[in-house]
Amino acid sequence: MFQKQLMMRRVLISLAPILLFSVYLYGVRTLAVIAVSFIVGTLVEYLIEKKRGKKTSEAVLVTCALYAFAMPPAIPLWIVAVGVAFAVFMAKEVYGGFGRNVFNPAIAGRLFAYISFATLMQSRFVPAGNFGLPLDAVSGATPLALMRSGESVSALSLLLGFRPGSIGESPIVLIVLAAVYLIATKTASWRLIVSTVASGVVLTAALLAAGVAKALPLESLLAGSFLFVAVFMATDPVSAPKKPAAQWAYGAIIGVCIVLVRTFSLFPEGTSFGVFIGNMAASLLDDLASKAKKAPAAAVKEAAK
Repeated sequence: MFQKQLMMRRVLISLAPILLFSVYLYGVRTLAVIAVSFIVGTLVEYLIEKKRGKKTSEAVLVTCALYAFAMPPAIPLWIVAVGVAFAVFMAKEVYGGFGRNVFNPAIAGRLFAYISFATLMQSRFVPAGNFGLPLDAVSGATPLALMRSGESVSALSLLLGFRPGSIGESPIVLIVLAAVYLIATKTASWRLIVSTVASGVVLTAALLAAGVAKALPLESLLAGSFLFVAVFMATDPVSAPKKPAAQWAYGAIIGVCIVLVRTFSLFPEGTSFGVFIGNMAASLLDDLASKAKKAPAAAVKEAAK
C-alpha cells in the first residue's frame, strides 16, 4: 500500500520517544489527535494517488505526525481533521504528490489552522503532568506567552520539557537527540539545523544588546516550537534547498523570520511563518548558489583564452 521510503521511516523513529513523552506529559488525548491526523491525512492521499494509479508515499505519515505534533493537546479533533486534509491536499497533492510540493505540507496545514482558528490554536493547552485530567482543564499560559507578557520562566523547566505546549515541542533533550540521530544517519542536513538555530540566537542576542523593549530573552528559543521546527520542519528534503550555500541562507531566513514575528507581531509563535517564507525562497536560493558556483569557473575559463 505504501511506497517504501527509508528516510521517512527514520524520521518516524526519531519522533517515537517524543510521542511517548507527550502522552506521559499531556495524557492519552494526544493519541486521539495523532490518530485523527494519520487517518484523515493518509486517506486523502490514498484517494488521490489511487486515481493516479500510484501508491501512497510513506512521506504522508511524516506529514501527519509533524502536523499532529504541532497541535495543542486539547484542540478539537475536527480542527485536526480539517487542517491535515488541507495540508495533504492543497500543499502536496495539488502540486503532483511527493517530491513536487513547494511548501512543507505539515507547516502549511498548521499555518492554515493557526490563522483560521487562532483563538483555539492559542489556548487549548493543558498543564504539564496532569495525566488523565478532563478536557476542561485547559490553560493558555505557555512559557512563550508568559515571556511575551514580561514574566520569567525557568530555563531548567524548558530544557526538561515539563510545561504546557504543543504535543511535540516540549522535550528539548529528546529533540536534540533526534537531531543527532537524523544527522548521523544522513537523514537531515546539519547545515539547515545549525543555520536556523544560530540565526535565531544571533538576532535575539542583538535585539537584547540593542535594548529593544519587546525583545525576548534567549530562553525564549527553548520555548514554543523553535527547536522542533529547526530539526524536523526546516530539514524537509523536498521543500528545502539542495545546495550547501543555499541551505545556510535558507536556515538564516527561517531563524530571523521566527524571531521577528515572535518579537514584533501579534502572533506569539512565528515558526510556521518562518518556514513558509523560507519555502518560498528555496528555489531561488538554489539558483543563486548554482550561478555563484559557476561564475569563478567561467572567469577562469575566460582568463585562459
